[in-house]
Amino acid sequence: MSMEGNIYVPYEKRTGNESIVYFTRDLSPEGLKKIYRRINANLTGKLAVKLHTGEQYGPNIIPSAWVKSLFETELGKDAAIVETNTYYEGDRYTTELHRKTLEINGWTFCPVDIMDEDGTEMYEVKGGKWFTEMSVGDHMKNYDSLLALTHFKGHVQGGFGGSNKNIGIGCADGRIGKKMIHTHEGSEDMWDIRSDELMERISESTKATIDHFGKHVSYINVMRNMSVSCDCEGRAAQPVVTPNVGILGSLDILAIDNTSVDLIYAMKEKDNHDLVERMETRHGLRQLSYMKELGMGNDRYVLIDIDNGDVRIDAREAVKHVKPFKLI
Repeated sequence: MSMEGNIYVPYEKRTGNESIVYFTRDLSPEGLKKIYRRINANLTGKLAVKLHTGEQYGPNIIPSAWVKSLFETELGKDAAIVETNTYYEGDRYTTELHRKTLEINGWTFCPVDIMDEDGTEMYEVKGGKWFTEMSVGDHMKNYDSLLALTHFKGHVQGGFGGSNKNIGIGCADGRIGKKMIHTHEGSEDMWDIRSDELMERISESTKATIDHFGKHVSYINVMRNMSVSCDCEGRAAQPVVTPNVGILGSLDILAIDNTSVDLIYAMKEKDNHDLVERMETRHGLRQLSYMKELGMGNDRYVLIDIDNGDVRIDAREAVKHVKPFKLI
């Protein structure tokens, strides 16, 4: 497969329009709420909060106390966390196991809807080359808006897990949709789809969901405790060595994931080496180039520092004072 779509493209070489991405260094419940208020205007009606709730005792997931505070002060009674069961056998493979894991990890303060608990539904994929439709949790139809609340980190197969992976894998149901993304028909290896093709399939799955919600979708990426491992690895995740950065918010999925990647690349080599290596060796950057090809957003953006009077900054300024990793 071509390496063309997996090459990091410096900002000055990108073309097209710019989208707004908000940024705070405040990694706390208050920081999360400040970002949410900047991107919540179109989140009307019944709100689905797509969150990776993690395997049992996972050390790096977004703290449940942060999300509880967001629900109590900002989201209200018409919001629910949404998830789907996993494709692999683990702590969230069945609805029964999933419910137990949710309780262990502290997701007990609001409704948690396992969207494929009662079945699945096919959503159209417009303009894809792998799919014409994607199988998602049937309960998705019960929501008017979607907030992708994402822990940005590495991923063993995807290179990195941002908003795109959170939605593309996380909304596909556990038995049909995730199999469509990960496994060629008839293969005995359930993970046989890798590299560029996997990134493209993830992105097409995401497109089915965000096209369904239209303008009623927003994105938050929390850049803390960024292991090269996904939260699906739980306590087996690799140790974190990448510095914590902050929280991003946007109405543009490509812009927010590209900004997150830019922030990693803007760090010193000693700080970003592991995560950059993970992204590049897994062809994770193909997520970004393919989202652009699919018209899912802009890879150019205006990064707004809300900590300092809403001034425009670049990625280098945003990570200028990052400190060596410390678990928070």
